[in-house]
Amino acid sequence: MGVVEELARVVGPEHVLTGTEIHDDYTHDEALTTTPSPPLVLVKPGATGEVAAILAVAEAHRVPVVARGSGTGLSGASVPRPDGILVSFERMNRILEIDDENHVAVVQPGVTLEELDRATSGHGLIYPVSPGENSASLGGNVATNAGGMRAIKYGVTRHQVLGLEAVLATGEVIRTGGKFVKSSTGYDLTQLIVGSEGTLALVTEVTLKLHPRAAHSATVLVPFATIEEVSGAVPAIVASGVGPVVLEYIDMLAMVGITASVGLDLGIPPEVRERAAAYLVVVLENGRPDRLDEDIASLAELLAKSGAMEIYVLPPQAAGQLISAREKAFFAAKAAGADDIIDVVVPRAAIPAFLALTAEVAHTHGTFLTGCGHVGDGNVHLSIFQPDAGRRGEVLRAIFAAGMDLGGAISGEHGIGTAKKTYFRELEDPVKVALMERIKEAFDPRGILAPDVLFDR
Repeated sequence: MGVVEELARVVGPEHVLTGTEIHDDYTHDEALTTTPSPPLVLVKPGATGEVAAILAVAEAHRVPVVARGSGTGLSGASVPRPDGILVSFERMNRILEIDDENHVAVVQPGVTLEELDRATSGHGLIYPVSPGENSASLGGNVATNAGGMRAIKYGVTRHQVLGLEAVLATGEVIRTGGKFVKSSTGYDLTQLIVGSEGTLALVTEVTLKLHPRAAHSATVLVPFATIEEVSGAVPAIVASGVGPVVLEYIDMLAMVGITASVGLDLGIPPEVRERAAAYLVVVLENGRPDRLDEDIASLAELLAKSGAMEIYVLPPQAAGQLISAREKAFFAAKAAGADDIIDVVVPRAAIPAFLALTAEVAHTHGTFLTGCGHVGDGNVHLSIFQPDAGRRGEVLRAIFAAGMDLGGAISGEHGIGTAKKTYFRELEDPVKVALMERIKEAFDPRGILAPDVLFDR
């Protein structure tokens, strides 16, 4: 019996697709530089037992397996192998539990951020990770350790994941962690799997930490004449105690692009727009409106001392539109013709130096860059406009090296996937890479899970 026939016996023939039955959407994610590829077979399991059986079939036949959530990733990690199985978790999309007493949600990997947010809102709770695309799945978020704009206050995905159910390449099922926030019992397998991009195991259930949902929020938009002033204001804001939930920088060109993409007029006078090199976007939240007003006043005083050109407290509708537009910055850049999107992370105090170095690299290689980022945690998102692949590779290599020299890393959120693995292998410590390869071999002895991601197997 062949692989396709065995898989049909596991999940039912209606959930196994081949050839022209597979829609083009399954052949790629949102990475701009990877080549779409249809899988040998697309399988849609409905339960953990079916995932285990699929992997048992794959291991027996030594067929590569790639997992897919919503396909919103930016690293090529969910692009199928033409000789392999694509496991789509779209049927495993149930919220299994919202535990009000422990502030925990238990979800299947196909649940989207939008679905979880709707469910938690009725409990006065929130899952705070917001990577910019609400149709993203929780399984994909776990695979890439997704971050987003709220990371300055809440951290990234790994700070919210308390436990996992996962299937190993052998078909064995493990459970890690649970409804508790700390453990000193052996290796932390939960955190090892988070961010592993589908190379170690397939996650079939996630236990997530929830937080109280604040009733009141305010968005403050602050133009500055220089990037240095933006970066200089950040440590003071973090140290002030106002506890921003969002702390973003948007350069002048990126601001023009993202506001134009949604037809948003923020009412900023022309003389301010012309002088502003970049903007700081600060979102504050509180359970009480009077305390929120006090925080806004404290923030305004601090920003004035930090060289802010003006300070705008945006009306709720404009604030919502701006945050939504910023979250869709990738799509604005893509529509503008960007050739790649990268997400280098550096210590936040190093952002001015990093941006100065990227400007030098862009000038040297005749490349146009524009950017925005989570300045509160040092994550800089750059849109690269350079159609020549060879020259673009030189630009990326130089930018990644500059970030690492400043104490940073190639990717702060999107992951390495297949799109950045060449630079990862060239620039990362070879001792660390070799250790990662040994961990990969321990989890996946035959190398069937996402064999093209991170490493070449």
